Amino acid sequence: MEEEDRATVNVTAANLKQTVGSPGIVVLDFRAAGCAPCRAFAPVFEAAAAVHPDVTWGKVDTQAESALAGALGIRSIPTVAVFRDGIPVFAQPGVRPASALEEVLAQVRALDMDAVRQEASRHAPAMRGQEGA
Repeated sequence: MEEEDRATVNVTAANLKQTVGSPGIVVLDFRAAGCAPCRAFAPVFEAAAAVHPDVTWGKVDTQAESALAGALGIRSIPTVAVFRDGIPVFAQPGVRPASALEEVLAQVRALDMDAVRQEASRHAPAMRGQEGA
């Protein structure tokens, strides 16, 4: 994984599987340099990354990684997507205040992952088309 700074990593098609497939929580920020809302959200994302070093925080440049963003169903930016133990558990576009990001993180930490894995296995055939992303 290419490190942008100590708290976040740049995520690309080349390292997505390695990044989100690791055990634990991964929060991705889909963004673009020319996006004013993305720039407004960046400090919130960076601050959360600094407070939660046990979480992997990744940034996806949707201009450089448009195929990756498309494969993951990202239609607008900024979008925050959260994976836990390799399973996508949350995705929502828009600028999130710090309190909303903290709430999402708390909910993801509280998930019953056995139930999530069971539900994901029921939907696995529909997700197979996205494995190449």
